[in-house]
Amino acid sequence: MNIFTRLIRFARKRSPWVYVLNAGSCIGCDIEIGACLSPRYDIEHIGGLRQGSPKHADILLITGPLTLRSAEAVRSIYAQIPEPKAVVAIGSCPATGNVFAGSPTVEGGVLDAVPVDVFVPGCPPRPQAILQG
Repeated sequence: MNIFTRLIRFARKRSPWVYVLNAGSCIGCDIEIGACLSPRYDIEHIGGLRQGSPKHADILLITGPLTLRSAEAVRSIYAQIPEPKAVVAIGSCPATGNVFAGSPTVEGGVLDAVPVDVFVPGCPPRPQAILQG
């Protein structure tokens, strides 16, 4: 492994960049993710930065259940994130579908489409739980 590759791995370990994907949620979890960016919880103090492109992100934050319309988009965005990558499911909906389970447009949890590394429980979870995850 050359020095450039080691430097990139070191930098990624110290400053996680996140990409937020709403797979069909009620926006409650997205509001709590927005609170993580506020001065009170300040994700930037640990080097975290919200990215507008999955090609520059290290961590994929997914909110909402996997719907028929979002399933292919979730797979595509996951494939665009470079290695090493992590997937964090925010809230109860990405895990089980929560109140949307059984709906004809909901396929279930996000785990059916992409591998998930961390589940953050709650509906919606508190910003402290999101940062801990």
